[in-house]
Amino acid sequence: MDMSQYLDIFIDESKEHLQTINERLLELEQTPGDMALVNEIFRSAHTLKGMPATMGFEDLANLTHQLENVLDGIRNQRLIVTPELLDVVFQAVDHLEAMIISIASGGDGKRDVGETVEQLKRIEQGEMPNKPTAGEQLPLEHTYGEFEYHVLQQAKDQGFSIYEIRVRLRKDCMLKAARVYMVFEQLNEAGEIVKSTPPADMLEEEKFDQEFLVTVVSKTPADELRMRLMSISEIDEVEIAAVTVDEPSAKSGEQDDPEPPVSTAIGQVAAAQAKAEAAEKLAAKQAGKTIRVNIERLDMLMNLFEELVVDRGRLEQISRDLNHPELTETVERMSRISSDLQTIILNMRMVPVETVFNRFPRMVRQLARELGKKVRLDIIGAETELDRTVIDEIGDPLVHLIRNALDHGIEAPDIRVACGKPEEGTVKLRAYHSGNHVFIEIEDDGAGISREKVLQKAIDRGIVSAEEAAHLTDQQVYGLIFSPGFSTADRISDISGRGVGLDVVKSTIQSLGGTVTVDSQPGKGSLFSIQLPLTLSIISVLLVQIAAETYAIPLSSIMETALVKKEDIFSAHNQPVIDFRGKVVPLVRLKDVFSVPNASDEGDAVAAVIVRKGEKLAALAVDSFIGQQEVVLKSLGNYLSSVFAISGATILGDGRVALIIDCNALVK
Repeated sequence: MDMSQYLDIFIDESKEHLQTINERLLELEQTPGDMALVNEIFRSAHTLKGMPATMGFEDLANLTHQLENVLDGIRNQRLIVTPELLDVVFQAVDHLEAMIISIASGGDGKRDVGETVEQLKRIEQGEMPNKPTAGEQLPLEHTYGEFEYHVLQQAKDQGFSIYEIRVRLRKDCMLKAARVYMVFEQLNEAGEIVKSTPPADMLEEEKFDQEFLVTVVSKTPADELRMRLMSISEIDEVEIAAVTVDEPSAKSGEQDDPEPPVSTAIGQVAAAQAKAEAAEKLAAKQAGKTIRVNIERLDMLMNLFEELVVDRGRLEQISRDLNHPELTETVERMSRISSDLQTIILNMRMVPVETVFNRFPRMVRQLARELGKKVRLDIIGAETELDRTVIDEIGDPLVHLIRNALDHGIEAPDIRVACGKPEEGTVKLRAYHSGNHVFIEIEDDGAGISREKVLQKAIDRGIVSAEEAAHLTDQQVYGLIFSPGFSTADRISDISGRGVGLDVVKSTIQSLGGTVTVDSQPGKGSLFSIQLPLTLSIISVLLVQIAAETYAIPLSSIMETALVKKEDIFSAHNQPVIDFRGKVVPLVRLKDVFSVPNASDEGDAVAAVIVRKGEKLAALAVDSFIGQQEVVLKSLGNYLSSVFAISGATILGDGRVALIIDCNALVK
């Protein structure tokens, strides 16, 4: 029987069951005696065991079977739930996720899980795992299977050198996974990584002591490789030894193809490594009465509809020019129908932020244990929906901000108690709709941000002068932490993003058309607020005229429009300004910014569009307002990606191209 036709269903359902297991295990850790949770986890594991066996993925089925045995022991109260037991169970779930990723990527789902299976068997027999002791580490000796041997042999034949590199991290290294990543980046630039001990997934999860071993094929001299790696901070020692390719060592359970194609052998190993590292990025999908549609089809549908929107604008323009009653009526009806169709298509692309939020409880659990802190993560509004394009990009900034909250925000338990706070800190991850935007907030009840410390660091780094610092508001001071390379930490730490990543957070959010702000109360906590557009493809704009050119300003950035008399325009610091509701607002003449030809200053008043970026305002001077319109946002492409203050372009109803103004760049 051909089972390939059921593969997509198997992968999607497996992801759903694994997500359920992950979420319920986190709840079980908080309430170890809740048998209802254990039964739900057991049912998901039991279903997950039967599915891969039917599909022929025996390794996946065997690991799930052993996991099911442990869960059955907990269910029958033969085993007691402890954090150490759950560590092993979580490790098994991580292996299962990596296997599903492998299968979804066209692999066979095979993975070396012998150590985890043995640990599960010992737990099943009543041998409870102990807490890890300092200094404990895995053996660092490489043996190679047939597939790896062929890769190394081919590399040698092609003139590559083969090295085994032992890397030892400093004992005070805070985030070992970050250093491993930087080592792998350097080695991948110089060659290809063939094997690592511990495996890549264990290195990523920091399940090793201070050392790890990698086998690399490269044409770079060993001395240069060592110099590159030693330039990475928190690396204590690097030992490099040349490897002689002998006959492959026998390895139980080795199922690799003995004769991989010469041209793809090294690439296959690198791809396998990448798949393992991608396991953490597995996204869960909600179960329900749904039909699964490939996202590429939705993208095609969206592209076709965008063309329809352009043609709709063209028809509306022709209808106005001809002023034909029947044509006008037909076009109006078509516009209403296409608007409804637009709503449906956009809703089809909307994805709950839960798909991003689901990864964080596990991350918070692990980081809290590493830092010796007690932290509870409260997720509010996970059902809030965002366009898939935004969802794909928002994950990494949130990781930075949450790690930042745990490392710099939440204090150690003894410090919290001394301050009269509960021993357990709280991080709230909140999402909600407001108008055409979605807000995501990360709030902690930790130490907050020290205004004095931020200002002193900013002055020391030359970001602001002492004179400027004296006139900054609290909001402006806290905003300085988004400056590149800024850090308030007394001790360098890569767990957080505050100092080694908040500038990246800000740039990523701004590239999505959003903003990020921070507020803080010393001793009480901090609040990071991210504002994002609901969708990035079809936006509402105000069309404006400057001489013979038409520009589009996104409505999401506009506060209001105004006609400003010329005598009401003043000058401050050699910059034209206006008085807008009691505030001094700079006036930006777009004809000068964009060098519009034949633009004049005739007339007694200036048409101005008041735009906003966070707390900052600016007035954009134009010749006239044309009106509001929904347009399709198109990228200018790689060659024009650096054009100042232009975020894209659109095609108007008369066939002309209008540039879309980036108000954030102008306000900045």
